[in-house]
Amino acid sequence: MTRSPSSPGFWRSPLRGPWLTSVLGVVLLGGITVLFVTGLVSYAAYNPNLSPVNDKTPDKGILGFYLFSWPTDPHWLYRLNQGVHVTLGITLVPVLLAKLWSVIPRLFALPPARSLAHALERISLLLLVGGALFEFVTGVLNIQLDYIFPGSFYTLHFYGAWVFFAAFVAHAVLKTPAAVRNLRRLGEEEPSDPVPSDPVPSDPVPSDPVPSDLVSPRPDPPTVSRRGALWFVGGGTLLLFATTVGQSFDGLLRRTALLAPHGGADPGSGPNGFQINKTARYAGIDAAETTEDAWRLVVTGRTGTVRLSRAQLARLPLHSAALPIACVEGWSTSDQWWRGVRLRDLAALVGYVDDPPDVLVESLQRRGAFRRAALRANQVDDPRSLLALYVNGEDLSPDHGFPARIIVPAAPGVLNTKWVARMTFGDL
Repeated sequence: MTRSPSSPGFWRSPLRGPWLTSVLGVVLLGGITVLFVTGLVSYAAYNPNLSPVNDKTPDKGILGFYLFSWPTDPHWLYRLNQGVHVTLGITLVPVLLAKLWSVIPRLFALPPARSLAHALERISLLLLVGGALFEFVTGVLNIQLDYIFPGSFYTLHFYGAWVFFAAFVAHAVLKTPAAVRNLRRLGEEEPSDPVPSDPVPSDPVPSDPVPSDLVSPRPDPPTVSRRGALWFVGGGTLLLFATTVGQSFDGLLRRTALLAPHGGADPGSGPNGFQINKTARYAGIDAAETTEDAWRLVVTGRTGTVRLSRAQLARLPLHSAALPIACVEGWSTSDQWWRGVRLRDLAALVGYVDDPPDVLVESLQRRGAFRRAALRANQVDDPRSLLALYVNGEDLSPDHGFPARIIVPAAPGVLNTKWVARMTFGDL
C-alpha cells in the first residue's frame, strides 16, 4: 500500500530523532542569532535614517527602532562585521539543510493542529522554514551578484530577516527546553548509533519516555551512524568555510574563496592591484569626461558653489590614511594607502569651517545602485575621510574611481563613491 508523506511510516531513515535534531538546532540557535545581529548592524552602516538616498526600505517604520549614527572607529568595523555575516551564512548552509531534513516529517503531519500550542508551533515552523530558505537563497545570490529576484535585495532581505527571526524566536521558545533536555541526556547516556547489523535501530535517546514523532516506526537498515552524519555535516561546513573566508584577505588566500565573488575584473598588479567590484565600463564612465580639461568637482554649501579641477585639488593640503574597502557581499581588502583632500577641508571651502555637516555625494556613474550616497557629519569630520586622488603612491586607476573617489573609515564600500562629480554639504 502506498503511504503518503503524512504517514509515520513514509519516513524511513533511522537517523532521525530528538537527539540529532537538538544538536543541529542548538548550533543554528547560536549561528542564526549572530547572523541576525550582524545583518542589522550591516543595515545600520548605510545610515538609512540620514537621507532617502541611503534608505532602501522607506516603509520600515518601527523596524528601524535600533538605527544609530554609524561610527568611524574602529576603521575595520564594517570589514569585520560583513566578513562574519557572509562567511558564517555560507558556512551554516549544510547545518540548515540537515536540520530541515531532520524535521521534514513534521511539515506533513496530520492533523494540522491538535491544540493551540501545536498550531502556533506549526505556524512558526512554516514561517521558519520558508524564511530560512528565502534569506539564505537571496543572501547567496547577492554575494554572487546574481540579482534574479524581483525588487531590491536590501528591501527583500531586510523584511525577510524580521519575519524569519520572529518565527525563529517563537520556535526557539517552544523547542529550546526540549532540546536542552535531550542534550543533557547525552552526557548521561550516549545516543545509540545504529550499526549495519541492527535491523531496527534504537531511538537516538533511549531513555526518553515520550515517543518522538521524528523516529520512524519502521526504519530502514542503517548505512551510517548518527555520529557519522554529524561528521558529514561538519565536514561540509568546514569545506564551505575554507572556500569562503579567503574573500576577507588579499593575495593567495583570496584565490581560495571559490564561492565568493572576486570582483568585476582582474585588478592586475601594482599600486592599484586590489579588488574591484564595479568597473568604469560597467558604470558607463566615458574616459573623455574624466580628462583634466573636462572633469570638474562641483562643491556646494553655505556660501555658494566652487568648481575645482583635479590639478587644483592636488594643490590643496593633502593627507593620507590607511583604510580598507569592505563590501556588502562580504569581500574586503587589506588597508590601502589613500591620499587626497580631507572632506572637512572641502566643507570649509563652502562655509563650514568649524562644523562640517552631512554631505550628498554624486557620481559620474550613469546606472546601477548607489550612484548617489549620503555621509553623516561625523564621517565628514573624521580626519581620515578623504576625497582620494591617489592610492598606494599612484593615481587612482579608472576602475578604482579616477579622477577622485570617497574613502571613509568603517563605511560600506558602496558609500565610498567612485568617479565623484558633485558634493553638496548641508543638513540632509
